[in-house]
Amino acid sequence: MQPRRHGGFTLIELLVAIAIFGVISMLALGGLNTIVTQQAIAKQQMIRLGQLQRAMRLIMDDFAQLNPRHVRDVLGQGTEAPLITDTLADNIVRLSRSGWRNPVPVPRGTLQRVQYRLEEDALIREYWLVMDSPLGSEPRSETILEDVNSIEIEYLGDGAQWSTQWPPLSQLDTATFVFPRAVRIRFDLAAWGEIERIVDLL
Repeated sequence: MQPRRHGGFTLIELLVAIAIFGVISMLALGGLNTIVTQQAIAKQQMIRLGQLQRAMRLIMDDFAQLNPRHVRDVLGQGTEAPLITDTLADNIVRLSRSGWRNPVPVPRGTLQRVQYRLEEDALIREYWLVMDSPLGSEPRSETILEDVNSIEIEYLGDGAQWSTQWPPLSQLDTATFVFPRAVRIRFDLAAWGEIERIVDLL
């Protein structure tokens, strides 16, 4: 009578099982890392999209509530147009707008002087607490969008021609402000390329 054999795994079978388990674990870990990375990228894109939507909403609201209020200079002698582009400086546009909300019941006006400028690939929105003499007071600044390669704002005049200059050269010396018919805003973003919006002002 032969002795009874006990069931079990050989050393080779254990090594093969451990090797298979190791390969499966590496594949699972790689898949998990991919999922975590994709989630992080998706979260960053959502944050970026929210920033872009807010920046676009601010700009479009400012133009949509454009007000024909001229601004007096420091000496009170000269005036600046309600909407003006300054191609010689870093300012993209400076404008007067209405509808400045007042959540705290303190006495102040509802008009606001706003300026946009691009500094080191960051779009900055600035506003003054007073309408007149903006050059004599420091504005409050907020970076509303980053990684901006460029931003271009064009204005549609009566001749159905788009121009980056406003007021037109023919109206620089006139006291009556003429609204552009529409404003076209074009962003060139590092991650998403070119984005364009048009604000109808009439």
